[in-house]
Amino acid sequence: MAEENQGFFKGLWGKLTGAEAAPDVAVEEPHKSMPQAEGEPVQAHELPVSQVAAEPQAKPSLFQRLKQGLARTHEGLVARIDTLLLGKKQIDADTLEELEEILITADIGVQTTVELIRTLEAKLGRNELQDGAALKKALQEEIGARLQRYSAPLDVTVAKPFVIMVIGVNGVGKTTTIGKLANRYVAEGKKVLLAAGDTFRAAAAEQLEEWGKRAGVDVIRHQAGADPSAVVFDGCKAAVARGCEVLIVDTAGRLHTKVNLMEEMKKIRRVMGREISGAPHETLLVLDAATGQNAMSQARLFKEAAEVSGVVLTKLDGTAKGGIVVAVSNEFQLPVRFIGIGEQAEDLRPFEPSQFVAALFD
Repeated sequence: MAEENQGFFKGLWGKLTGAEAAPDVAVEEPHKSMPQAEGEPVQAHELPVSQVAAEPQAKPSLFQRLKQGLARTHEGLVARIDTLLLGKKQIDADTLEELEEILITADIGVQTTVELIRTLEAKLGRNELQDGAALKKALQEEIGARLQRYSAPLDVTVAKPFVIMVIGVNGVGKTTTIGKLANRYVAEGKKVLLAAGDTFRAAAAEQLEEWGKRAGVDVIRHQAGADPSAVVFDGCKAAVARGCEVLIVDTAGRLHTKVNLMEEMKKIRRVMGREISGAPHETLLVLDAATGQNAMSQARLFKEAAEVSGVVLTKLDGTAKGGIVVAVSNEFQLPVRFIGIGEQAEDLRPFEPSQFVAALFD
């Protein structure tokens, strides 16, 4: 009865206002749609907001990616320096002593750290370090100066074919570095050939071939256990015959305790020099930055035995002790040619001291 009265008054009000009573049916909500037939395309406006395709984000610049790759080193070095200087109104000898500890634990190296601290002490004596900002700026400039002193980009146009001999212990990313170098030079329009001179490690040649496929370059290889010098001989002959501009030679991982492997490396160098004048034009030592002082020991031994002319430091994105870059360059007076800051091919970057220091301290 109550429902009838409600309907009666509703109808009466409708007549008085000139409006018809709304039918008693469910009204479809505007943002909901009926189920669609299978295969029928779903319109973007019919999807929940979370499923609508987002606007493509701008690709980070090379400098931004460098900063991201050095983030852990920044935390291990610069962030600790900032904490040390926080609230300090005056720089004194105690401050420099604490700074010295931070530099050594960031693998800047004892020799390089002593040089830096002595320079800062001289500036302090001349009253040039008034506050924390001045100290941090002076340190940044001194690190940059030491990196710049021995810096030199690798110029592969000075010979044809330009022969790069890549050396280093197993596990540092040697073969991966070769693949990324090949990719870089192919992108620059150069004709590249790889030689699989590491015939000792299982599947080393297969791994290099895989990188060769990615870069679109050929790989000269022999069967496992073959004479590495024979592989290099064939690689040199092929590079000349095919008019290649760059020949990159992989070698077996060597330690100073493996006398036979060190002697084999000397033999490889003789074969290269006999087949291509001046080869190898670059002997590139690959070091794992994350190994810290072990990398320093390897650099010392290889420089004595292998006529190293340049260094690649890999895996900088995985360590808080990237100060090893400064230590290796300064203490062994070697140019750092490339640094690795990620897994992608483009993450093997030519080393630019000013950009490196800016990204580290920013």
